[in-house]
Amino acid sequence: MTAPVGTQAAPVVGMHNAKSCSILEHALEIIEMARPLIEAIYRKDRDLGSQVRRALSSVALNLAEGFGCTGGSARARFETARGSLNEAGTGFRIAVAWRYIPQSATNELLESMHSLGGRVFGLVRR
Repeated sequence: MTAPVGTQAAPVVGMHNAKSCSILEHALEIIEMARPLIEAIYRKDRDLGSQVRRALSSVALNLAEGFGCTGGSARARFETARGSLNEAGTGFRIAVAWRYIPQSATNELLESMHSLGGRVFGLVRR
């Protein structure tokens, strides 16, 4: 079936390009890395464990939503993702301060989160 004259298909945007898939995959890898730490935090402090888990989920969900939007809406989703990433990072630092988890267990995770934060900052600035 062909489109009526004067109309065209919507351009392929969002999750269909390599950059958006790569950034979203990075966020999902962080969630996988964080899962055992969140479980350990949750055993000691349910509220903190739940908040960190929700913040990391928010990162991935807002990135996906941002890649499906354009203009200001996309920027707002990316800013929210970045804020949630900062929230989760602080949650891990709090868990270390309370000695729920050892700092050595968070080093690689926080490095990866910092790297993702830089990538998301690039999305906000575009």
